[in-house]
Amino acid sequence: MFAYVARQVITDVKQNVFAYELLFRDSENNCFPDIQPDEATSKLLTGSHLTLGVEEITGGKLAFINFHQDTLLYRFPTSLDPSSVVIEIVETVDINPKLIEACKHIRDLGYRIALDDYDFNPKWDPFLPYVHYVKVDISHADPGLLLTKQQEFKDLRVKWLAERVETREQYEQCAQLGYQYFQGYYFARPEVIRQKSIPNAKLLLLELMEASSSTRFDFDRINSIIERDVALSYMLLRFINNPIINKRNKITSLRHALTYMGEVEVKKFVALLALANLGDNKPLELANMSLVRAKFCELMAHARKDSDNPPTGFLVGLFSLLDAMLDQTMQQLMDKLPLREDVKQALCGEESDLRLYLNTAIALETGHWQRISILSQQLNITESLLHQFYIEAIKWGASMSGSLKNTNA
Repeated sequence: MFAYVARQVITDVKQNVFAYELLFRDSENNCFPDIQPDEATSKLLTGSHLTLGVEEITGGKLAFINFHQDTLLYRFPTSLDPSSVVIEIVETVDINPKLIEACKHIRDLGYRIALDDYDFNPKWDPFLPYVHYVKVDISHADPGLLLTKQQEFKDLRVKWLAERVETREQYEQCAQLGYQYFQGYYFARPEVIRQKSIPNAKLLLLELMEASSSTRFDFDRINSIIERDVALSYMLLRFINNPIINKRNKITSLRHALTYMGEVEVKKFVALLALANLGDNKPLELANMSLVRAKFCELMAHARKDSDNPPTGFLVGLFSLLDAMLDQTMQQLMDKLPLREDVKQALCGEESDLRLYLNTAIALETGHWQRISILSQQLNITESLLHQFYIEAIKWGASMSGSLKNTNA
């Protein structure tokens, strides 16, 4: 069996990735809302995801995993490594002495515990001595009550995590209120929609994008553009000499690098370079999400035997968060950037196969299981294969993050 998983990022105050909340299903039959939550979690823990490894999904970051009534009572969390997971108690549990004792036992074994959707109700007080993180849905929370509770819980040393943070403004307000961690899509939304010019220093990069996006690829033109900028030349050589990309040959010249990589891979490199530098003042998680989407869309395109020159599936996924990176609408950006017309249309939301690939990637990120089931039928690709592609994309994204950092160093 293959792991069906979605992951949602949790950041710290500096917008660095702190953890991921993982949402699982154990099979295609469990992709519907009437599944029993304890059944899903128990099958998760005893079955497929253990063969995959939580650390592979999170890239070594902490994993917040929901646990329901019976899975806590039967101590299912103890099958996981306490250094890699946070046990998240969902708000639907029945509070009773047995459950409280189970949580105490789990904490005594070295596990960290989070209280999900905390609503400031005194009924949760018996859990608080054993809780490390308190998650608050800010769409329903009273800021004044939060400050009061923070004072009350000061001796308990709990960390406060704001959920449903959707904008930069909400993030800044929550940080001022004392939240230490944040979950939501605030980092994937434009801060302000406004006209914003692209710096002159990046015009050469845009010229390189334009040259590489053509189906008639001209190595000489690409070489001449890169040669005009020492930094671009250095980035390409460092990229190609990364052991993840090239394990055998030592690349000694710019032309050697271009020839070794080949046309399609050069196009991908240029896209990665653009991603790293066009959004160089944004949280790295934006780039990480873009990489995962890029690989996923590329795998989808290959599975459906789409043309791969230029790699349009890859480009759609890679540039799907440009609006958040550059704080402009996607339409404004597409009017400026030299991308193929079908890529531009997909990024702006027009219906097409490329847009379906991107919509599927987004549904997998958010754990929208019913939506995934519908998209699977539209694409004529099994849900199991979609999840396999997503896990492969997560692994590839993690391996590429180091190379992306290098291009942006």
